[in-house]
Amino acid sequence: MYEINGIKVPFLPINNYDGDQVRNKSSAESFESIFQQELDKLKFSHHALKRLEERNISLSDDDMLKINTAVEKAEQKGAKDSLVMMNSTAFIVNIPNRTIITALPVESGNENVFTNIDSVVFA
Repeated sequence: MYEINGIKVPFLPINNYDGDQVRNKSSAESFESIFQQELDKLKFSHHALKRLEERNISLSDDDMLKINTAVEKAEQKGAKDSLVMMNSTAFIVNIPNRTIITALPVESGNENVFTNIDSVVFA
């Protein structure tokens, strides 16, 4: 167990911890950059995760990169809710929240109308 100010703690303190404060600002800046990176990542709604599983849609790292690039392009254009087309799969993405709302294969002929979108991006 590690000790901070005479108190045993069950976790490893950060490297630059000096009793009361962080010794240099780089770790604080590092936290901010890591936090921002996490905020910038695409998220999946519960509904989208369920649909991916039901429809046997799997995404590789390359696929995620393509979708992320498409979301960034839509964001630059001021889009709010976009249809992102990649290969033979359609994704509805809420751009401000960077959240994939649902996903479906294009060949599923019964659902070929998309509403409440303001843009389409081909990834």
